Amino acid sequence: MPGVSATHEVTNQVPPLVGHDPIAGDVALAEACVRHADEATLTSLADLGAVAGSEQAREWGRLADENRPVLRTHDRYGHRIDEVEFHPAWHELMRTAFEHGLAGAPWAAADAGHRHAHVRRAVGYLGWTQVEAGHGCPVTMTYAAVPALRATPALAARYEPGLTATGYRSGLTDPAVKPGLVTGMGMTEKQGGSDVRSNTTRAVANADGSHSLTGHKWFTSAPMSDLFLVLAQLDEGVSCFLVPRVLPDGTRNVFRLQRLKDKLGDRANASSEVEFDGTTGWLVGEPGRGVPTIIEMVNTTRLDCVIGSAATVRAALTQAIHHARHRSAFGALLADQPLMQNVLADLAVESEAATALAVRLAAALDGGERAFLRLAGAAAKFLVCKRTPAVVGEALEVLGGNGYVEESGMPRLYRQAPLNSIWEGSGNVIALDVLRALGRSSESVAAVTAEIELARGVDARFDDAVKRLSAELGDPEGLPLRARRVAGLLAQCLQGSLLLRSAPPEVADAFCATRLGGDWGSVLGTLPSGVPAGRIVERSTIDPA
Repeated sequence: MPGVSATHEVTNQVPPLVGHDPIAGDVALAEACVRHADEATLTSLADLGAVAGSEQAREWGRLADENRPVLRTHDRYGHRIDEVEFHPAWHELMRTAFEHGLAGAPWAAADAGHRHAHVRRAVGYLGWTQVEAGHGCPVTMTYAAVPALRATPALAARYEPGLTATGYRSGLTDPAVKPGLVTGMGMTEKQGGSDVRSNTTRAVANADGSHSLTGHKWFTSAPMSDLFLVLAQLDEGVSCFLVPRVLPDGTRNVFRLQRLKDKLGDRANASSEVEFDGTTGWLVGEPGRGVPTIIEMVNTTRLDCVIGSAATVRAALTQAIHHARHRSAFGALLADQPLMQNVLADLAVESEAATALAVRLAAALDGGERAFLRLAGAAAKFLVCKRTPAVVGEALEVLGGNGYVEESGMPRLYRQAPLNSIWEGSGNVIALDVLRALGRSSESVAAVTAEIELARGVDARFDDAVKRLSAELGDPEGLPLRARRVAGLLAQCLQGSLLLRSAPPEVADAFCATRLGGDWGSVLGTLPSGVPAGRIVERSTIDPA
């Protein structure tokens, strides 16, 4: 067309990453699924994998993130409604997760005899939440509420069928008629944070067996959930309560949303401050035993912190490899240049180590390995979540300036990256919890030690790391000061053991040489000479169909 500039011909730009399968197409994840479950379990996730890699799902993730939840405290007539309005894309994400069994369904499946229900769910969650991580929060809390609610059989009988269902319907209504229920959590208060024993919310017993709660919760996630597990004080001490948004008689409970948090990331999900004023709740577990009761929920959400962080790392790695395989610079594809291969391979090693540990934890849940989970889950939560921001930041840099632009999706991953390290207790809280698990349970120590020892003698660098770990644990002097080092080394020894037993030799060798052997710089992309970086990257490549 005359007069139109021809300078905008697009060349050397990367095609959209769509039409791939982030579950079956991820070799490390697929192998972990088969290793801890079977081929049939992996095959059962084929439909979810196809959706997760589709252009439609990518668009749902973008729209949910860009259109933040909106607080509606009152209707047009002045009636208090305390609702949060979400974009339709949010509901599509939630519907997909629930229909594919990523919420409470595994508990019912396990009860029905499915031996690998939690591995299936973990693998699906790791693949699906790469689309958008924020909706994973209510999915996780719904999953985690079931074992906690079982502390009170009467409440479990009433609500568990809805919590383990695979239906999803938005809006507040009688839980008895909804195709599936969503759960939230309200633990922290502004004066205490992780120190929940300093909570001031009070509960008073009613004649009908319920309690009336009065107080203010500083962080209550997913406030449009149907049910919440919250902490409040009784004379016996901190206790756990089930608080529904809609009461059994169909009326709305008192649940006053004060404001939504303006967060760094996790923007698609609503996090709120809630005021209870005579709010009705039912005691879960024993009076004064609220912390141990809700810890059942917390330990399960901790598992998802590991899985979710592994998903964020994998999503960033996939974008980085895809970009490098289609972008040329200085006369060659980025993926063919040695230094870029080193960076991508280092990212891939980190991703595979996180994935292997995450799926192993899920297998422990299937196997009833409570002692193993208590210590390994805490250590994994510390290390994997703590490493995620640095890994995602390096992956973003692979895209250069394009990665710093919102359209790439990488800034969303970068904002999301620190969340799981903060959720339920930040780094120091979790590191100290590792020490508690070490000190209180010889069964936990024995279970984790046995897992690590399965790889003893395979690699000298791994053996040396295990000796260092033993020396750290054997020196009680100043142990709290060294809690982070102990927690991190414990998780790395677990990862090393898993990789030495299951990953290709080049992956395990790179991990041991860097994470355990000390030949690792202060930045990623410093794998030693001789590591076949190209083969490691190829293993982590997910090709669109």
